Amino acid sequence: MDGFWLALALIFVAELGDKTQLVALLLATRYKAGVVLAGVCVATLLVHALSVVLGELAGRLLPHGWIVLLSGLAFIGFAAWTVRGDRVEDENGRIRSLSSPFLIVAITFFLAELGDKTMLGTVTLASQYPPVQVWIGSTLGMVLSDGLAIWVGQALGARLPERAVKIGAAVIFLAFGLFYLVQGVMALRQT
Repeated sequence: MDGFWLALALIFVAELGDKTQLVALLLATRYKAGVVLAGVCVATLLVHALSVVLGELAGRLLPHGWIVLLSGLAFIGFAAWTVRGDRVEDENGRIRSLSSPFLIVAITFFLAELGDKTMLGTVTLASQYPPVQVWIGSTLGMVLSDGLAIWVGQALGARLPERAVKIGAAVIFLAFGLFYLVQGVMALRQT
């Protein structure tokens, strides 16, 4: 069980203060804690399964620069999505939801986690320890760490006006997006 405990501890610590933990915190200011935790859990299970299965192949199939660049574009998209909201008008002018909060959380978190240090850490651990142990340990470490962020997000969300949360989230997503976009372009120029 060394792979399990090592993955749990390393991913828990790696996630503290990470962009995806911030994503979980921000999503928890908009949606119910249980929905956010469930979305984070499903997205993490999938991303870390992908990490374990792909292992070393990920680096060969898609250069790291492209992963970073695509992550940047995704975060800029999250910023626009946050400002625009999760609703659209149909042809009769009625407002309807684009998607369920669970899907919004799961897809957002899944995309945010792609190419992240915790994903890459899981890939690295899976190359040295039993993959199932690493998958379960890294997933649990991530969910526990993000659970803390969800708890904080719920506390903040109850005290902050929705407009302030929306603008703050959009600015943070945009900042991450621009940062990763620049990092991706710089990485691609070096190859």
